[in-house]
Amino acid sequence: MGSYNRASTGISGLDRIFDGLRLGDNVVWQVDSLSQYRKLVQPYVERARAEGRQLIYVRFGHHDSLIEDLTGVDMHRLDASLGFEHFASEVHKMLTDNGFGAFYVFDSLTSLLYTWRSDLAVGNFFRVTCPYLFELDTVAYFGLIRREHTFATLAMIRDTTQLLLDVYLIGGETYVHPLKVWLRHSPTMFFPHLLSGTEANPITSSEATARLFASASLRVDPPDHWHRVVRRGWDALDSLDDTTQRAAADELIDMFIGREGRVVELCRRHLTLADLLTLATREIGTGYIGGKSVGMLVARAILEHDTENRFNASMEQHDSYFLGSDLFYTFVIANGWWKLWAQQKNPDSYFTAGASLHRKLATGRFPPAVREQFLSMLEYFGQSPIIVRSSSLLEDNFGNAFAGKYESVFCANQGTPEERLHALENAVRTVYASVMSNDALEYRRKRGLDRSDEQMAILVQRVSGDHHGGLFFPHAAGVGNSHNLYVWDPEIDPDAGMLRLVFGLGTRAVERTITDYAKLVTLDKPTRKVDGGDAARHSQRYVDVLDLATNSQQTKPLAEVRDLDIKADWDLFLSTDGDTLRWLRERNRRISQVPKVLDFNGLITGTDFASLMRDILAALSSAYDHPVDIEYTVNINDRGQPRINLVQCRPLQTRGLGEAVAMPDNPDPARTLLRATGNFMGGNVRLPLEYIVTVRPAAYLALSQQERYAVARGMGVLNKALHDKSFMIMAPGRWGTTTPSLGIPVHFSEISNAAVMAEFTYPDGGFIPELSQGSHFFQDLVESGIFYLAIFDRQPHVTFKPELVVARPNRLTELVPELHDLVEVLHVASFDSMVLYSDIASQQVIIC
Repeated sequence: MGSYNRASTGISGLDRIFDGLRLGDNVVWQVDSLSQYRKLVQPYVERARAEGRQLIYVRFGHHDSLIEDLTGVDMHRLDASLGFEHFASEVHKMLTDNGFGAFYVFDSLTSLLYTWRSDLAVGNFFRVTCPYLFELDTVAYFGLIRREHTFATLAMIRDTTQLLLDVYLIGGETYVHPLKVWLRHSPTMFFPHLLSGTEANPITSSEATARLFASASLRVDPPDHWHRVVRRGWDALDSLDDTTQRAAADELIDMFIGREGRVVELCRRHLTLADLLTLATREIGTGYIGGKSVGMLVARAILEHDTENRFNASMEQHDSYFLGSDLFYTFVIANGWWKLWAQQKNPDSYFTAGASLHRKLATGRFPPAVREQFLSMLEYFGQSPIIVRSSSLLEDNFGNAFAGKYESVFCANQGTPEERLHALENAVRTVYASVMSNDALEYRRKRGLDRSDEQMAILVQRVSGDHHGGLFFPHAAGVGNSHNLYVWDPEIDPDAGMLRLVFGLGTRAVERTITDYAKLVTLDKPTRKVDGGDAARHSQRYVDVLDLATNSQQTKPLAEVRDLDIKADWDLFLSTDGDTLRWLRERNRRISQVPKVLDFNGLITGTDFASLMRDILAALSSAYDHPVDIEYTVNINDRGQPRINLVQCRPLQTRGLGEAVAMPDNPDPARTLLRATGNFMGGNVRLPLEYIVTVRPAAYLALSQQERYAVARGMGVLNKALHDKSFMIMAPGRWGTTTPSLGIPVHFSEISNAAVMAEFTYPDGGFIPELSQGSHFFQDLVESGIFYLAIFDRQPHVTFKPELVVARPNRLTELVPELHDLVEVLHVASFDSMVLYSDIASQQVIIC
């Protein structure tokens, strides 16, 4: 029996070369073939077995077993096809379970290359696994097939391992050449050695060494697997053979997008080999490009390849870059956070480790090679503004939109190259950190995704728009749904779709944080009014822009922006505000400037914009075989026609209408909280309510801004307390605004357990409901299946009696004693038989 502080290769001559193996050694054999690696594994296994060592074979390769006799060997089978994180985590768990002093044989690391199609991922796996093996005082064997890995990957492995050895077969003889032996040295250790049986003799003479290596092929840095696959793609494109091209396209889809799922099938149908090779020229790093990038590319391909060629003349081109998902893990690992990353998957430390990672990810350093690629990308874009957008593996997919959960960051991209690079790096760090934001963690856990492999790829897009004075913005932007989920008028055709439209950057269309209103366009009748006649009050009054002088995103009053030359006719966007003009004239007020309202009437009635957008949404929905949600920009060309830039497309999260329910015939008016027509979303339901939570409007109006935020945080605590109850929340104005003067500034996670969300008017405070259809908050409502109500109690056919709630005892402090300070504002009433009924056909909703 050998000393338990030492170990043996099973070949005495090799043991003499590097004074035996030590506990903690990772031994990497670079070989020409698996048979060479197998011959080195066998004596190591036999010696370990003879010494009574705990012997474990980690099996994941597609090649034949490395160990013929498995007697006394514990074999662990792992599936590398489930992805880097899952595989690395399973290995980490296995090592932990096996504890100290085990002896390991790993299948060839080159097998991982064929599965993951990424040299970077192979290097990252070794960097997170090897140090843990060292900590556990193990001995582990790894194999690499020569010329399959780049010098960069070999450098990562050399820097991490304790022993790296080259094995050559020359003239029928086997030679072992130690390249690294950690903390050991002898005069002949790093010479090549002839292996003969159990002996290993050094080749020390200059003539013999020169003759030996002259007969071996010169080493050149081979292209990595990613480049080899892309090279095969270009060759297939040149071949003009359909079968070869389809096979090459499928291989590229596997490498960039994924291997299965509805989105992958969409890509196989609509992305050509040329499309995929163009993508390859614009990826930084390797790995998947993520959901948002895939959605943008496949939607553009659907429109570009339209059989009637209806869209190409009206579409802007894109020249986006893609930061591959492997870069994300490289960032985590290079900064030394992998252990914390693995710890975060533990339910007990899910949020605490997540919070720590959120802070760390915002401050990490990028490897020099990555920074060089960032700089090259910035040189391509010049000083054009760019936007750095999240594009995670789970994002924008069927079933999970992740709307607003991850960050997007505008870079005005002005200043010196060093300043622009610094801003880009900060933007990427911000997006990376958002993976561990509290909202994102809560979202993933609620949807059972908390253990899923969530890598963050990034989409870098040139911001659509133009310079207007010292500002940069598009003429218009917004979101569109191919199916209108919120029908407030029985005449609306939901299948015609709808748009949410703003002037300037589209941030005001997707965020519910604004102080004014976006334009809602129902595409069956684009001129339909939704403002009840008060057009000015329900219009946009502020514009989001990039200020090139301050190198930042800014919000400007429309009155300031409308004086700019926007290289288009302002009449496409502005109309005379007849109501205000009439009011001024009736009072003999001096009119220095004709009042205008931003209603997009000229764009809607004077161009083909509305019909074009309806056709775009219909074409995408048909190709997806599912309703879709898009983000877009609009720029007017020199002929006065709109040019559309499609910047995002994803499946629209919907819930079915459900079967019709029996509505109450004659509900008792004294017990009816609400009876209304229209202004709801959620299908046909019969929904019993155990609790109704209301924010008392007069008390809320009397609060300071800081106290209103305290109410929002209190709602979050109450939301957790009622997580297993069916409850309704109602408040004056808007839920989810960050402007407390407009409503309740909650985060979605603070109301996520509600069954029903209602907004009602309160004229004394200027509180008005607004669903903000198309916003991230709207997407959360739909995804979570929360029934939505907008209560305009002064409209005909609306009866609303909130006094039925506040007349009941307030159960707030029984449920959450620490919220006693909010008892005058938050009222929680319990009910035994209160039920919400809704019927889509009649557009009736009753709560009684």
